[in-house]
Order: sequence, then C-alpha cells, then structure tokens
Amino acid sequence: MNLVLKRLRAVFVFHGGWIALLAAVSLTCLGIAAISTAEYGESTQLARSQTLWTIIALGLLALCILPHPRQISLASYPLLLMALILLVFVLIPGVPSSIVKPRNGARSWINLYFMNFQPSEMAKIAFVLALAYYLQYRENYRTLRGLIPPFIIMFIPVILILKEPDLGTAMLFPPALFVMLVAAGAKLKHMSILLSLAILAVALNVAAIFYLPDSMQILKQHQRDRITSMISQAQGDTRYIKGIGFQQHKAITLAGAGGIKGYGAERSRIIMRFNHLPEDHNDMIFSVVMNRWGFIGGAATVGLYLLLFLSFMMVAMRASDPFCRIATVGFAGLIFTQAVINITMTIGLMPITGITLPFVSYGGSSLLATYAIVGLVVNFASRRPALVMRPSFEFDEPVTTYR
Repeated sequence: MNLVLKRLRAVFVFHGGWIALLAAVSLTCLGIAAISTAEYGESTQLARSQTLWTIIALGLLALCILPHPRQISLASYPLLLMALILLVFVLIPGVPSSIVKPRNGARSWINLYFMNFQPSEMAKIAFVLALAYYLQYRENYRTLRGLIPPFIIMFIPVILILKEPDLGTAMLFPPALFVMLVAAGAKLKHMSILLSLAILAVALNVAAIFYLPDSMQILKQHQRDRITSMISQAQGDTRYIKGIGFQQHKAITLAGAGGIKGYGAERSRIIMRFNHLPEDHNDMIFSVVMNRWGFIGGAATVGLYLLLFLSFMMVAMRASDPFCRIATVGFAGLIFTQAVINITMTIGLMPITGITLPFVSYGGSSLLATYAIVGLVVNFASRRPALVMRPSFEFDEPVTTYR
C-alpha cells in the first residue's frame, strides 16, 4: 500500500509530462469541435464517437503510467515483434475483406468489430521503445558501421508499411531515428552526412519525375501526380484542380478563406457542406480549423504542438535514465513530424500523403496511440533515477567539469 501511495505522489508532482497532457487534451477538444463542423449531417455521431474514444484513450494513458520503465524496456522487443506480425498479417493475400479492411487502396486496417485497428500505429510506438532499448548503453553507433543496426530496426517496419502502401506513416520513422541517434550521442558529422544523403535522394526523386521515363521511376504514379500537382498549383497552374489536385486545392482554399478570425461554427459548417472537401474530418481537419477559427485558430493549433514538443524535451532533459531520455525524444520526433507533414500538406507546402493530424483528426486507433505516448512520457517524467545506473555512452573527447 505504501508503495502505491508513493507512486501516486510521484505521478502527481508537477512536471513536463503534465504540460504535455494539457496540450494533448486541448488539441483533442479543438479536434472534436472541428469534427462537428466538418461532418454537418453526421456531426453529432462523429463528435460523440471521438469524445468516447478520448475517454478510452485517457484510460489507456493511465495504464501506461503504471509500469516501471525497466519493465517497459524489457517488453519493447516483444512489442515490436507483435507489431511486425500484425503488419505482415494485413499483407497476406486471401484474408477476407471483413477482417482486413482496404481503405483508399491501402491494406492498413484490421476490423476488430468494435474498432478498426491500424497496426502501423502500434509499430510506431514499438519502434521507438525497441530502438531506445538498443541504444541506451551502446557506443558502437558512434561509428558509421555502428549505425547499421539502428537502420535495420527502422527499415523492417518501414518496408512492411510501404507495402500496404502507407507512405505517410512510413515517412515518420526516419526523423524519429535521426533525433534518437542524436540524443543517444551519435556523432553529428555522421548524422550530417546521412541527412545530406536523404535530402539528395528526395531531390533526385523529384527531378526524376520530370526528366526520366516511367520505367525508371521509383515512386508510384499517384504519388508522382500529387507532387506534380502541388508544384503546378504553387506556380499558378490550375489544370490539376479538378483531378488529382482537387483535395489539396479545396484544402488550401478553405483554409485561406477563414481569414484572421474565421467564419464561426454555423457559417463554417455550411461552407464545408457545400465544398465537399474529401477527408475533411480526418486528414484535412486543419483546413476546417482554419476555416472556422481563421489564422488565430491555426496559430493556436501550431502553438499547442510547440508546447507539446517543448514539454517532451523538458522531460527528456531531466531524465537520468538513458532509455527514458531517448524514447521521449523519439516520441517527440514522431508526433511533431506528423503534425508538420499534415499541416504543410494542407496549406500546399507538401504533397498529399494521407496522414492524420495527431490528437485532432477523427479516429480511435490514432487517438489511442498518441495518448499511449503521452502516458509513457508522464511515466518517465515521474520516475526518480536509480541509485546505481550505468552511463548511457561516453564521448571520445574529454569532458571538462566545473565546480
């Protein structure tokens, strides 16, 4: 009993994890209001459903606060293995569509009857935990050869997710890997080389769209069309807005139409109803936020994500346990990258990739995953460091200490 009381006291001490929870709940409330605006005729049903999933997600968050980080770290590899098995399962030919539900051409969902479960959401969390467990006491990743195992840990789920195909989710893994390696102590010159190669690969892929024949392309046709459409719209070319560029054109138009203060709930609901923006309650929810609350609402949303990111960083900086520190940085990279990609594709700075806005978009699977992440961060923030702990890594250079 005394141990339970001590644990409760430790949890309820003010720390960065509670700031993260406050930001997450604020974003979710904003999302529920935006969903009720977007879905006009079905608004009550979807908003109530999202509210119910929020309550369930908060329960999952409470469960994630309970286990010790040591137990979480030991469970990370089995959790990753389970996620990989589920990712393989959705790709097996012949599985009935009543079980694996294709959506927009992607086999990403498992029908559990009470919800549609997306294994890639589980894979994101498992990947961060498994990589943090691998990196916590190693030093070999301070060489280029030592970076190979972390990249293998990343590529296995990424390849399976790309096979669904789900490019948007797959894009979240490399930034998370990068920030985790930096937090663990990888050499910045090595990371700079890898970052430069990644930027070069993206640039070459974009150039290939315009200068190479179809037989030499890496990206699929619809992915190339989205990039071409985005660039054309940025140049004022409107030939794609009734085809592949329709969704992004509508999103940009509706977001910009909100002006400074937005149209308000009732008028914005009418506007959304007659403009027929695809996925307005899901991937394109930021356009709804901008239309209803204007630039002020968009800026407030971005501000909440910055607050969430900074609170994660606060927890990471205060964590003495290397597993907690590295995992928290990885979670910050995941959520912040996802938010940046969603917002920038909505306002036309990136091509449409089919990715939700964390905490805001409609969806139980995504909401459960993001609140599980916040629960783990609150857990890590409320733990005191062990009396005896191995150092996470040692730098090659001598470190000067001051008294």
